Amino acid sequence: MPNENRIYVTQPSMPSLLEFMPYLEKIWTSKILTNGGPMHQQLEESLCEYLGIEHIALFNNGTIALLTALQSLRITGQVITTPFSFVATSHSLLWNNIKPVFVDIDPVTLNIDPSKIEAAITPHTTAIMPVHCYGNPCDVYAIQSIADNYNLKVIYDAAHAFGVQDGGGSILRHGDLSILSFHATKVFNTFEGGAIICPDAKTKKRIDQLKNFGFVDELTVVAPGINGKMSEINAAFGLLQLEHIEQMLSQRKKIDHNYRERLRDIDGISVGVEVSETIANYSYFPIFVEEDYPLTRDELYQEFKDNNIFVRRYFYPLISAFPMYRGLPSSEPANLSVATAMASKVICLPIYPALDLMDVENVIRIIRRSYA
Repeated sequence: MPNENRIYVTQPSMPSLLEFMPYLEKIWTSKILTNGGPMHQQLEESLCEYLGIEHIALFNNGTIALLTALQSLRITGQVITTPFSFVATSHSLLWNNIKPVFVDIDPVTLNIDPSKIEAAITPHTTAIMPVHCYGNPCDVYAIQSIADNYNLKVIYDAAHAFGVQDGGGSILRHGDLSILSFHATKVFNTFEGGAIICPDAKTKKRIDQLKNFGFVDELTVVAPGINGKMSEINAAFGLLQLEHIEQMLSQRKKIDHNYRERLRDIDGISVGVEVSETIANYSYFPIFVEEDYPLTRDELYQEFKDNNIFVRRYFYPLISAFPMYRGLPSSEPANLSVATAMASKVICLPIYPALDLMDVENVIRIIRRSYA
């Protein structure tokens, strides 16, 4: 069946090509394609203003940003993290020769459970890497209190948390560093891209050096850096995306509200938490298939697939279940009972700005029909 008849869990937001052409014409005129050109600089300034932050370093993708964040803080040894995330979170640790230590998640927010962190700390622990899962803020104050008590760094994988705010402002201001992803599937995308939110100019300068091979000037290399620079074309697309971001978030909010209203009375289906006192970005819409629903999670997943609706069991399997992690003591399912249970129940429903309300109705109809 043609792709246009399929509904996917997400779809990138694409402004018109006519809107993009003036940006491309400027790049063609300048002949600057990378290395911190005018589009790159303008996007950094615009993102700082929009997000309410002071310093940001743009990257070619979120994974390289994670790798570089760990390098910039000179993290070694062991890092406490969550198994309920995309594999890039833990892969960034292995690539830096750091041992991930998994702890269980909170059953409501699905974020790392602060009450489980202290028991996982050893003399080799140097940092905590939590994830704002689905854009829901972690318990940042509890995590920071633990980090302060044990002299640990905190690096937030904020790949899902673009534009999210708590009562004090941007959620990205917490921890030593926060990392964003601008991948095509994210709320805000630059085709591929990412960023590190930096607490001060000195940290940003070091990170900018690390993402450019460690160069300080033409003749001086001060660290074994990497090529993590965002191109001018990616930055230009980001500038255009920012012009439409409020409209895109508004559309996501409508779809989120529609799902919540229509699914609240179905026994055996629970929906993701609505966090109070938070400005959300509606990046995902997870549901959880409980035992009293007539179908299992995987049977409902197949029912969607049979109807050309491609939902995601996101995050399943847990990171801790993959071969490179399952041998770790912290990967034992008994140590991760909540994460294991939630991974076996979760389905993320389609949500993106261009999703037609009739398609939303079709998603809901399948859940209700299976329930009946």
